[in-house]
Amino acid sequence: MAQITIYVDDNLKEQSEKLFNALGMNFTTAVNVFISQSVREGGIPFSVSTKTDPFYSESNMRVLRESIQAAKDGKLIAHELIDD
Repeated sequence: MAQITIYVDDNLKEQSEKLFNALGMNFTTAVNVFISQSVREGGIPFSVSTKTDPFYSESNMRVLRESIQAAKDGKLIAHELIDD
């Protein structure tokens, strides 16, 4: 076994450890899965791009924040689903 030292932002490490634990693995196992999949695919096993997901655009995030605030303020309207 080879030992590799990497530096990761503390917050990112904490978030990733919670995610990996929920998936039933630790950080080391997750990194090994990533490396194995990279070798298997002959590259990074997901798209790497400078494009951002439009879901996270500032305008959409503003609408989401407003919707969350409306829910907290009890301003939502309940609708019944009607079968025809």
